[in-house]
Amino acid sequence: MSLQSSFVATPNANTKIIRPLANFHPSIWGDRFITYAPPDDMMYEACLKQVDELKEEVRRMLVGDANNEFLKKLSLIDSLQRLGVAYHFEEEIEEILEQIHEAPDHGFDDDNDDLYTIALRFRLLRQQGYNVPCDVFKRFKEEDFINDVSGMLCLYEATHLRVHGEDILDEALEFTTTRLNSIVTDGLKPHPLATQVMHALKKSFHKNPPRIEARDYISIYQEDYNTKNESLLKLAKLDFNLLQSIHQQELSQLSKWWKELGFASKLPYARNRLVESYFVAMGLCFEPHYALSRKMITKVTSLIVIIDDTYDAYGTFEELQLFTDAVERWDYSAMDGLPEYMKVIYSALLDFYNETEEELRKDGQSYRFYYAKEAMQTQVRTYFIEAKWLNDGYIPTFEVYMQNASTSIAYILLVVHSLVGMGDFVTKETFAWAMNNPELMKASTLIARLMNDMKAHKFEQERGHVCSAVECYMKQHNVSEEEVYDEFNRRVVDAWKDVNEACMRPMMTTAAIPRPVLSVFVNYDCNIDVVYTYKDGFTFANEILKELITSLLVDPIPM
Repeated sequence: MSLQSSFVATPNANTKIIRPLANFHPSIWGDRFITYAPPDDMMYEACLKQVDELKEEVRRMLVGDANNEFLKKLSLIDSLQRLGVAYHFEEEIEEILEQIHEAPDHGFDDDNDDLYTIALRFRLLRQQGYNVPCDVFKRFKEEDFINDVSGMLCLYEATHLRVHGEDILDEALEFTTTRLNSIVTDGLKPHPLATQVMHALKKSFHKNPPRIEARDYISIYQEDYNTKNESLLKLAKLDFNLLQSIHQQELSQLSKWWKELGFASKLPYARNRLVESYFVAMGLCFEPHYALSRKMITKVTSLIVIIDDTYDAYGTFEELQLFTDAVERWDYSAMDGLPEYMKVIYSALLDFYNETEEELRKDGQSYRFYYAKEAMQTQVRTYFIEAKWLNDGYIPTFEVYMQNASTSIAYILLVVHSLVGMGDFVTKETFAWAMNNPELMKASTLIARLMNDMKAHKFEQERGHVCSAVECYMKQHNVSEEEVYDEFNRRVVDAWKDVNEACMRPMMTTAAIPRPVLSVFVNYDCNIDVVYTYKDGFTFANEILKELITSLLVDPIPM
């Protein structure tokens, strides 16, 4: 992008200003989600009743027979998670996995269990936060299991839960990835197992956002004529469509809020990504009882995108200094010194937080407003630091850049706002932990920042943008762009190991942190992995996210 001329009204006069416009593509959704037609009441109630009946049937399958062998229960739990309905059975799943974990050797039988059984048990226990040892895989390193495709696939999925120092799992990931790719290339017959292999190689279960996994796996599961359970399949389909209806209704309300702000016409230089922001929110916490969190995340994401684009792709340095000062003052009177276009942003920002504060006060949670406001002010400060670097022509060291950029990526901002909308299990101590930049936050922000910069920096540099992690590292270490990518990808792999380790129960830093809070981090990291695997999918939503959003928020699953 070349720099482009633009006129802007300042408090003193109309001045011709050169602005680095990015020419972002407009929203690809228009007003599609504003109109929402709720399902017929009678049909909706009948559907709810059917779901309740199916849930009870599945619950009996899960816990009804105390003598039922653990492998069947583990396979059922795996299916529940992949099909997106495990949230209905959290207590039962926790109890079963706790029993397995407390059994001698955590239920492992090295002499008799096959690879599939050991790998599945390992993965489910690790996902639940149990720090089970990986040495259960030692003998499989020595034995020939090349023809055990199910076992290899299950081991492949288990390796994504590895932590530092687990060389066995590092080697297993490399081996299973190579072997599974070879099997696909050689023409594994097109049946459900082949489809599962291709699905896993595209995106492992551990790194796939829950709603995307559910949508994909329902299609795979219904073709598995040998093992599928019709009641479970029906529950998954009905539940997916019910949740989709809830999400559509929420998105409709949010779309109306966004249209009333009029940003598309008032601030045409910025990205209009309301629907994509809801996609992010749904990825963090999709369950019905987290509606407030989704609203908070969607609104703050949409607003921060506008602010980000103002700092990166429109505002002059002097204007940005005025806006930063106004956010520090946090008062409507601060609007008086702002350019007209910034008044629109600032007013909408304060209105959102005032409404949030009032809503929290009604629920007796007004203390949470402090953390939300503090996170936003910190976010804006980081944007101004980057604007100053650009204005001064300064390229910091990679370490200095990351100190600021780990916050400017907005990970902390969105996590805090998701916690603001959650239940009473989120306490002041939870917020204090999150705001104190724990290891889980450090690892997650590193994943987000490096993946974002690798995919977005070329487009950004074309229009005159602050240096990215890529440019900083290249300059400091005098290396090629390709070498930087290799180094950053290695660091992302290591950061995922840090995330896995931080989510284990014995870790003191997360011992008192509720599992749903840890899930927000993992789900956000999964979102990042989806959005930035091939390109900056949030900016170029028409190329990356359109199909995913359509599958989750437009097309119901045929019954």
